[in-house]
Amino acid sequence: MHARINWQSALAASALMIAASPALAADFYAGKTIEFDVGADVGGGYDIYARTLARHMGSHIPGNPTIVVKNMPGAGSGRTAVFISNVAPKDGGTLGALMPGAIIGPLLDDKPETQFDPTKVIYIGSADAGTRVCATYQNSKIKTFDDALKNKTIIGATAAGGATRDYAYLHNHTSGTKMDVVAGYKGTADITLAMERGEVDGTCGWDWSSVKSQKADWLRDHKLNILVQVGLEPNAELTKLGVPEIWKYVSGEDNRKIVELVVSQQVFQRSYIAPPGTPAEQIATLRKAFDATVADPQFLADADTVRIAISPLSGAKVQDIVAKLYATPKDIVARAKQVIKP
Repeated sequence: MHARINWQSALAASALMIAASPALAADFYAGKTIEFDVGADVGGGYDIYARTLARHMGSHIPGNPTIVVKNMPGAGSGRTAVFISNVAPKDGGTLGALMPGAIIGPLLDDKPETQFDPTKVIYIGSADAGTRVCATYQNSKIKTFDDALKNKTIIGATAAGGATRDYAYLHNHTSGTKMDVVAGYKGTADITLAMERGEVDGTCGWDWSSVKSQKADWLRDHKLNILVQVGLEPNAELTKLGVPEIWKYVSGEDNRKIVELVVSQQVFQRSYIAPPGTPAEQIATLRKAFDATVADPQFLADADTVRIAISPLSGAKVQDIVAKLYATPKDIVARAKQVIKP
């Protein structure tokens, strides 16, 4: 009899805790501000995604906190990654938006950022699993990927660790292109200005969703030559436009495995992280809010207005993918390190 009474009491207590959890989350976040640090420059694709998400996510968090976006560019999002890992408060009040190169960098870089362990931070979700492209401006003599195989192509790029730099070298070493990489631009906004001025022919590793959000007018006016699409699976929109897949040009099975490893980072193309050690209650709240946001019709309408694609992954799924990436055999990792360098 006593055991039965205790069991019923435990069930009642559990029900009360479940019912109270939204109230507890509301108490935690009510009147607070969440800082959203973007590891990219203002006006780029990562900035556009983060600001669109921030406009809606607060309404899905109990207590309706204000979300303030701050830009923290540097080292291909490495600066933001280190800040979130080591400096940011571990209280659920700070999030980071990272380029996938920052997440895969410690695996592939010769001198990886030792202050950032991608398997230790906590993933809240990813807004897009996308495709990247190589593209040239209308005035360039390079109109197709086959042209880039035969002729020198001047490619604008960011610093080491950024996709615009790494992918150009990847194509040189695994497909035989003759890309001359001019690195050091802050982001794709600056690279596109250089394309207009004729300083460079184009760029590679450019997210297709960013092309559409940043340069819809160029696409409308046919000012871009889309040379190739890069992804684990074909992009239906690009395929319809007649843009070939990179796999047509990758030479040999070994090179294919290497390209697959590098390109796999696109599965978590727009990742959002919280510091390691953030309480489980706050992580559960933030992950639930992210999942609700990316399914919210108002958010999706806003995303459509700014021309960004939404193909989300849950935080738990991204966490699992990153863990599996870091379990890749060492020989494949060693080769991949070489092909994304000059």
